Amino acid sequence: MNNLVAVDIFAALAQVTRLDIFRLLVQSGGDGLAAGAIATKLGVPTTTLSFHLKELKSAGVILCTRQGRSLIYRPDFAVMGDMISFLTAHCCEGAAPAQTHLEN
Repeated sequence: MNNLVAVDIFAALAQVTRLDIFRLLVQSGGDGLAAGAIATKLGVPTTTLSFHLKELKSAGVILCTRQGRSLIYRPDFAVMGDMISFLTAHCCEGAAPAQTHLEN
């Protein structure tokens, strides 16, 4: 992953609703969720949700497939892994990283 791709991904995730959508999809696992289920679980109007899903899809962090009349959204776990690798590349110049605790 290069810096430009990383910036696009982080820009897409740097918005509360989009981050909530991405986290919900990660929690749903490989099965993903229909757009209507995402809207219901997060209390986001469908028109607003549509915009955010488009932004996440454009950044490459989610995938979309059609199942019958529904659009199913899933996280792209390969891209997620690449993001983590990008962030931790050359970590601590070979020394063990310090333990930190992040709050939700």
